[in-house]
Amino acid sequence: MASSPLLPSGRAATPMAFVRAIVLAYSRYGVDPREALQQAQIAPRDVARPLAHVTAAQFEALNAHAMQELDDEALGWFARKLPWGSYGMLCRASLGSPDLGVAIKRWCRHHRLLTDDIVLDLQVAAGIATVTITEHRALGALREFCLVSSLRFLHGYACWAIDSRISLREAHFPFAAPPHREAYPLMFSGALQFDAAQAGFSFDERYLALPLQRDERALRTMLKRALPLTVLQYRRDRLLGQRVRELLRARPAEAANADALATLLHLSTRTLHRQLHEEGVSLQALKDDVRQAQAVDQLRRTTRPIKQIALAVGFRNEKSFSRAFRAWTGATPGEFRRSAQPISTLSKASDKVS
Repeated sequence: MASSPLLPSGRAATPMAFVRAIVLAYSRYGVDPREALQQAQIAPRDVARPLAHVTAAQFEALNAHAMQELDDEALGWFARKLPWGSYGMLCRASLGSPDLGVAIKRWCRHHRLLTDDIVLDLQVAAGIATVTITEHRALGALREFCLVSSLRFLHGYACWAIDSRISLREAHFPFAAPPHREAYPLMFSGALQFDAAQAGFSFDERYLALPLQRDERALRTMLKRALPLTVLQYRRDRLLGQRVRELLRARPAEAANADALATLLHLSTRTLHRQLHEEGVSLQALKDDVRQAQAVDQLRRTTRPIKQIALAVGFRNEKSFSRAFRAWTGATPGEFRRSAQPISTLSKASDKVS
């Protein structure tokens, strides 16, 4: 499986540090890397340049050549080789899972059959799913490349399996921020933490319930060129609309506009609008849904003045609220409250009788 922690761009943005890690793997096996570098069109003299970069295509070529020539998909990370096809086997072992949660658990379990030098684990608490890596062997100079690649393999496979972007809330790494830290936001969405206790990432638990969208035929096609697993940033996020609704409900002051919402979601404003459009919904429609539900609830359950309700659900004045409410329901807020009153009165009468 020729996959790697590449950046989603055609420009030269993949750190040369990852190229040097592969060259180090060649050194450990006593093999000359010049042919691999030539295949990737990387000049040997450039490898030593600390802040140099290569393109995703160059790194894919180097990575694929190295994995096959060295017959080690782990590229020297572990005490024993992972022969060519090992990660393909991991993909296949998880493919028949009923949902993403089961697929990730199977991936973690089967990864341990390949090596116990690092152990991947999935934990869920308070609505957050967290994948962590526990290191049982000193990884030395290959540590960063190993941990970053292992997380990207799993995250990329998970996105591919459910055919959806999985937006990360946080990614954390047990080492100091490297000189090429500017590459990390392109590889991992969400907040970044260095000098953490262990490597891992977290995301919304609800992704785990999504069913897998791929079959064996799709897997065979993907394995012919698995680079998209870690390069392709899926545009569609199947939970984005739900997450926007929740922020509008729970944190209205912080989610007052598109820019603020995008910041809370670790997206650009343009990406937020584009992804919602691809889901077939607009931010304004989501705002209207939330406001309508809140307004209806307050009109039914409280006796607050309509002006106060208008301000509470985000309108500047009662007139604009009334106009919008009529468009939503066909009635003014006052008419709606009066029509709901008999139900409320009946309910009170029933309570008294009981």
